[in-house]
Formats: sequence, C-alpha cells, structure tokens
Amino acid sequence: MNYRELGSSGVEVSEVGFGAWVVGTDWWGDRTEEQAVEMVQHALDRGVSYIDTGDVYGHGDSEELIGRAIADRREEVTLATKIGYDFYNNPQAGHGELPKRVDPEWIDTAVERSLDRLDTDHVEFLQLHNANVDEVTPDVVEKLEELKEAGTVEAIGWALGPSIGWLAEGDRAVELEVFDAVQTVFNVFEQTPGRHFLETIEATDSDTSVIARVPHSSGLLNEQVTPDTELGKGDHRAHRPTAWYEAGWEKLEALRFLERDGERTMGQASIQWLLSHDAVASVTPTFRTTDDIDEWAAAPDTPALSEEEVARVEELYQQNFGVERDDGMDALRSSVGGEDIEAAGVDKQAAGD
Repeated sequence: MNYRELGSSGVEVSEVGFGAWVVGTDWWGDRTEEQAVEMVQHALDRGVSYIDTGDVYGHGDSEELIGRAIADRREEVTLATKIGYDFYNNPQAGHGELPKRVDPEWIDTAVERSLDRLDTDHVEFLQLHNANVDEVTPDVVEKLEELKEAGTVEAIGWALGPSIGWLAEGDRAVELEVFDAVQTVFNVFEQTPGRHFLETIEATDSDTSVIARVPHSSGLLNEQVTPDTELGKGDHRAHRPTAWYEAGWEKLEALRFLERDGERTMGQASIQWLLSHDAVASVTPTFRTTDDIDEWAAAPDTPALSEEEVARVEELYQQNFGVERDDGMDALRSSVGGEDIEAAGVDKQAAGD
C-alpha cells in the first residue's frame, strides 16, 4: 500500500480507502455486526488505513461499528466522517435523501455525536456531506476553521453529491483554503465532473486533493454486475437503468488491454487509472467481502498505467468507448440551476440540464 497527503494538511491517507457506508446499511448486501467489524480489521491488516464513514450511514450505525473495529488500533487509522443530514428528527424513506442542516450550531452538535459514536476525541478528516454551495456560508467556514484550530479535526473536506455533478460546490471547495479535499463520483466511465476538478486544481495551482468514490462504476469495472446478475430491490446498484448497464458492458470490452495479460484485474486497473492523477489522494471502492479487500487493496502494487495506456483510455473516452447509444453515464446535475455548468464550459444539453 502507498499513502498520499490530503492537500497540504499533513494528513496521510492510504491510496485505497474503506468506504464504510456499506458497514451501516444493507444497500449492498446483508452482514452481521461481527462480519462488518472483521471486514474493517481485515482492511487494516492489508494496509487500508483510510476509513471513510458518515453519521447518516445507518443513522449512526456505521460510526458505532467503525468505533468498535478500530478501538484497539486507533493509531493505525486515518479516520474520516461526514456531517450535514438531520436524521435524528427524520425517518429514512428507502434510498431517498434526508433533510440537510449545515450551520455552526448543527456542526458542533453533529461532530460531538459522531465523536461519541466513534469513541474518539478527534477525527483526522471531517467532510460536509452533500452541502449545497449556498449553505456553506462564512459562518460555516469559520466554524470549520475553529474545529481545526481546536484539534478536533485535522483536515476538512466537501463530499459532493448525491448526484453526479455539482460543479459549483467542487469549484468553491478548491477556491476556499479551508477545504483540503473534495470527494466525488469518479471512474473511467464517469469522468465528469472529476476531470473538471483536476483541471481546476492544476490551473489554480491549488493543493486541494480529490477523493474518488464509486471507482468501479457500480459494479461494471470490477465485473460484479454482469448480464447474468440479478439485483434485488434493496441493492443500491439497482438504481442504474438497464440500458446504462448494457452500454457499460459494451464499453468494458474496449478496456481489456488494461488487464495486462493477467498482471492486474480490471478492478485493479480501474483504481490504478484514478491513481495516475496526482491530485487523487485516495480511492474508496465498496468492499463487500474480504476477497474484495484482498484484490483492491493490492491495486497500488500492480503495474502502474503507462503513459500510452492513459492516453488510450482518454482516446476511448472521447469516442464513448465505441458505443453509439446515449447511455447517460455523464449526465451532469447541478444544485444551482446550471450556471456553474456553463462556467465550466460543459454543453448543457449534453449534460442533461
């Protein structure tokens, strides 16, 4: 395993992290609490030190399980959590989004409760969870800076979403010095808006890092969703349209050259492609089994993508990987009505606005 710094914060994260939303929910399969704890500890044994959870995952269950799993190994962990949803006063309706709260008083309350569940006095990395750009007011920024100064957190981030897009939020995070990283959906197939943020970071000489989630495009790039796969109603991957998966399976065949004659799997190559971008600090695949952990935690130890391979992926991406149908994989959504899409030079019609 290799490690990279979050921005210029001094906080190091493993290049492959543990996206712990799966620990507190049944959206990607059922598991006992004991199995969840064992998975986290297995990941630590494989060098996965970056654990990324959130208070809303299982309405606190994920944080409590993570706290149990790392209780005797806290010094090994770069611990991240997210705040911004009021799940205390609102029931969860399926996979729907809950009401959000992002204000200084709520931040204090949410952080205190998260630390209690995690059984720790600090987290290395605190993220605002899907906050809209107009919610991150100067008072909110000041509160985040206070938490840093107090040592309650060491680095600050902005997790973008829930939908793909949110250019205004990512650009604002790069602009504001308080944010050390932005987290966004980013993978070989879904490169918008991740590549835009990389370009913005480079153009502004910013120290901001990117955390890439959904690196396997909901099961396509790790080949866990195939034409024979039946996704249950509770499986979060089922929200993808059938036509989207059908186009993805066609695209996948164009990327077989990345497997390098068995030297790396497609799932590992997908992680290596993300890590070929210097600003990407960590990639957080969704681990469902210890076998997943073994394979993807080993990705940084497989051959890095060559310049020729990266260039070929870029060429294929520009050609939609040879697939003519409109699959909607790069549909771009915004929280502010499209002005940020135009500012980024993205065609609004193509972006689905």
